[in-house]
Amino acid sequence: MLFEAICLLPWYPITRAETALLDRISSDIADAMPAVTEVIELGPGSGDKLARLLAPFARRAMSVSAHLVDVSLDALAQAERTLARVPRVRVVPHHAAFEAGLRLATVSPRTGGRLVAFLGSNIGNFDPDAADALMAHIAGTLAPGDGMLLGADLVKPVPVLLAAYDDPLGVTAAFNRNLLARMNRELGADFALARFAHTAVWNATASRIEMHLTSAIAQSVAVPGAGLVVPFDAGESIWTESSYKYKPDSVAALGARAGLSLARQWIDDDARFALTLFVRRG
Repeated sequence: MLFEAICLLPWYPITRAETALLDRISSDIADAMPAVTEVIELGPGSGDKLARLLAPFARRAMSVSAHLVDVSLDALAQAERTLARVPRVRVVPHHAAFEAGLRLATVSPRTGGRLVAFLGSNIGNFDPDAADALMAHIAGTLAPGDGMLLGADLVKPVPVLLAAYDDPLGVTAAFNRNLLARMNRELGADFALARFAHTAVWNATASRIEMHLTSAIAQSVAVPGAGLVVPFDAGESIWTESSYKYKPDSVAALGARAGLSLARQWIDDDARFALTLFVRRG
């Protein structure tokens, strides 16, 4: 629920920008990929974005199998309910991590073209080597003429980036500290949440936002479920998350390294967010 709240904040425009782009360009994607009968989304969330992407296919009486890959059963159930409202879409859920889910989604003989969607700037959660490995894995599931739609958040002014990950209302801070709350609940840890400050840092060299939880005092924390007692110095931090940001040409290069060709790229100039359609050439 905290992440859903973050997506509604004015300082975090990614979801709104991507949704608006999908409404505007989904017909262009259907035009560019007329043979598609199978769409695979990695991490579908509520299914709202995929429903918007598939709407033009439904309007053209094109039947599509929608494969949903997620480690969250709740997310899969919600996405199934959302996509049930889209006609001529057959939903196939896969409760698995991305790579395993891709294998499950592609094991059956295909009847037409395939489109893999990786939206929400989830690619930003992968370091460069891992992003390349995932892109190569996705490309390996595509035949000539198949496509991939990638959502990526772009580099923007530093104050804008920092506000998105350290908002004035403290919602992102609560989201970050929730990691400690989960460790307390699931591993029996004794983190005192108030003793850890949320900080967000822009690492320009690595092109990433880093989120940290910084110990306000010298302290030790027990984590019985992991058999650990962890000492912290004052000012020492737990690096909890990285979110990599791209430039339009670096998104294109990410696809090229996986053997994919850039077909179209659409950018929301206000939010600095890109949707990029790649195609697997022969």
